[in-house]
Amino acid sequence: MKVLGISPLDKDATVSLMEDGRVLFAAGEERFTRNKLQDGFPREALETALKYTGTRLYEIDAVAYPFFDWKQETELFTRNVNNEKAFLKGAGSKNGHPQRIAVALSQVPVRTHSIHGLSEPNERMTKPLLKRAFYRLAGTEGLLSRNLAKKGSDNWSRDSAKFHKVWQESLEENLREVGLLAKLRRFEHHASHSASAYFLSGFDRALIVTLDGYGSGLAGSVSVGEGSSIRRIHDLEYPHSLGTFYETVTSSLGLKPSRHEGKIVGLAAYGDAKILVDLLLSRFHQEPGSFRIIENNNIYFSRHLATLFPKIDVAAAYQRALEIVATNYVRHYVQKTGIDTIVLSGGVVANVKMNQRIFEIPGVRRIFIYPNMGDGGCGTGAALLACQEAISEPLRCESVYFGPDYTEDFIQSELKVRGLNFEHIQPIEPVIAMLIHQGHVVARFNGRMEYGPRALGNRSILYRATEPEVNQWLNQRLGRTEFMPFAPVTLFEERHRCYKNITGAELAAQFMTITFDCTDYMKTNCPAAVHVDGTARPQLILKEVNPSYYRIAKEYYQISGIPSLINTSFNMHEEPIVNSPNDAIRAFLQGNLDYLAIGNFLVKHPLRTQSR
Repeated sequence: MKVLGISPLDKDATVSLMEDGRVLFAAGEERFTRNKLQDGFPREALETALKYTGTRLYEIDAVAYPFFDWKQETELFTRNVNNEKAFLKGAGSKNGHPQRIAVALSQVPVRTHSIHGLSEPNERMTKPLLKRAFYRLAGTEGLLSRNLAKKGSDNWSRDSAKFHKVWQESLEENLREVGLLAKLRRFEHHASHSASAYFLSGFDRALIVTLDGYGSGLAGSVSVGEGSSIRRIHDLEYPHSLGTFYETVTSSLGLKPSRHEGKIVGLAAYGDAKILVDLLLSRFHQEPGSFRIIENNNIYFSRHLATLFPKIDVAAAYQRALEIVATNYVRHYVQKTGIDTIVLSGGVVANVKMNQRIFEIPGVRRIFIYPNMGDGGCGTGAALLACQEAISEPLRCESVYFGPDYTEDFIQSELKVRGLNFEHIQPIEPVIAMLIHQGHVVARFNGRMEYGPRALGNRSILYRATEPEVNQWLNQRLGRTEFMPFAPVTLFEERHRCYKNITGAELAAQFMTITFDCTDYMKTNCPAAVHVDGTARPQLILKEVNPSYYRIAKEYYQISGIPSLINTSFNMHEEPIVNSPNDAIRAFLQGNLDYLAIGNFLVKHPLRTQSR
């Protein structure tokens, strides 16, 4: 049974082509249009999927989409917003925030250490006096802030109804054009998230947790997966959304929601969560197995905090609050069900530090995070639901190299068109390893493109992890302002030497979806990959998963004695990860990188003659 999964069209539109539960091809439209998080119908990704797999349109048995029709979605979130109004009325309206804020301000320390990307360590958001005054009145849980929260939810509902209708019309129009509209099947959003996490985990029994911004009336869910069935045991209603909670602070600190949340995670490690976390937690009504958030659609509270407190302290508090609320939520169901295996999906679980805290819950023995955890991965989950009856045995996500690849002849022709000098080297892996050991930056383009948000070796920039300064100068070349260190790729067999408490999370760690505390060995030998809080977000690499990539890491280990390398995504700032040879050549030249290893061809940058 062949199923075409299409993710929601509002952002990161993605195509997954699946046969009997096996992914044949999956890629986001952004990789082809070169517009990050591309919305709209993923026409180019669909055309490439059909051509790459040799699939004819008439062979597709079903088209799976992870949202209900726009009228049903509107009914669901209209009900939710009405429920929120009743909750806010019952919660009462108090104004104790000014006193709490005054106490918190007295706890902010004087800091002198520099933080790359900030003008000074206690940098705050600068706003005009009138705006600051409005934020104070509008965001401190008084009558005005309560009304603005309700208005925020009403405005969100109005806009969402409009957008759901627009995207439904686009989906149906495009499917009609290619003769697939009659095969369209719709699935509940969080059921799609659950399916992707559970059915591709390889586990035969697991507690399934989804957390995101919004989907089919929900912001999260808990289910039990057993065998080939999934049974929902809790719904977390929107707008009590950890996704919305985290998006607001991302915006308030001057970053882009749905795109830069990872920078908040990195920034948080520099701050002191204790200064503001109790204030944030006072806005949560937590109870066993659930929670609700007071005024979650009032954007002015986080903006008020951002003008008063250092960015690092605001980020730290929001991160800590997220971790506390999420782990309390999950812990309840671990204790209630006795299940020691967790699988996660949804945009919130892109938060790798939160995932570490969930794995550390007493009683949790194993964890898997679906690699394309956001809405871009929902099409795969919906497709799995559509072909569920055709799945005869447990599946396991061994890799996500699901995108296109390119022939040597095509790569060579692209290099010649750009007038670049190149060598054909086979095997090329020992040469790459030696170049890295000598202090050169090598951009690697090889094989099928990765599916999802992480570069996992086939579209990656590689460098040695021995120099902590690399975070500054390489990000500068690539036009990036990042607070996270670069992630390491580590030989699977050396994992315990580098990371603590990794047993049971090895599969998750193959996809850079969780952080771990680093060992002293890792901190000493790979400082560029260790964050200021002593953690790293590794990719464990096995020979059978990607033999060429593994050989680079293994050859480097044999030369240097170090089993980890820096792996950062091969792209310029605010661009998607490269897809085609032309994308790779352009990013290589623009980023002024030392070498490009593209297939079995090695290109030295024409303007670079030596390492730093």
